[in-house]
Amino acid sequence: MTARATLRAAGVAAALAGLWCAGSAAPAAAQKDQSQRFFEERLLADRKTSPEIKALLRSGAGFVDRGVVFRDLTGDKRDDAVVRVDSGGVAGAVAVYVFSTANRKGGRLRVVFRSQRLMRVSTRVRRGVLSYQSARYEPGDELCCPSRITQSTLGWNARQRRLRVVERVTFVPPPEAQAPAAP
Repeated sequence: MTARATLRAAGVAAALAGLWCAGSAAPAAAQKDQSQRFFEERLLADRKTSPEIKALLRSGAGFVDRGVVFRDLTGDKRDDAVVRVDSGGVAGAVAVYVFSTANRKGGRLRVVFRSQRLMRVSTRVRRGVLSYQSARYEPGDELCCPSRITQSTLGWNARQRRLRVVERVTFVPPPEAQAPAAP
């Protein structure tokens, strides 16, 4: 199943779950913290956020991950925000965004990086460098064990005022991360 098909399926499932949970006592919005609500509003207002991600967020099943990371990724001595969007289901985190004022005093907060068609993504910031890993499934793969993992490392492009992928490596996960053999 492709990442796009999985995102669509997650969006449909999220919409159905949202309808099913509409009568519950605790609405999803009440459970979100201030950072989650802030970045969700920005993503929904951003014209470059994909329709699939917007649908996922609007449905209530998808959400901005609580683990927003604040680190300086642009070298301007001000923290930028690494934001993941979680599908609310087995696809895990499906998008990564970086918000920044991008080296401008009094500059407005904007998205300086987005990757919106991922599966089970994890992020890591080390020494001001963001890298993320995403699962790459092939037909017949178990959910636990993708055939490949892609790791992307980002670097700041001061001229364009954007983060760009400076290295992308796809590899087979180690054997201990793969599914156990059937008895």
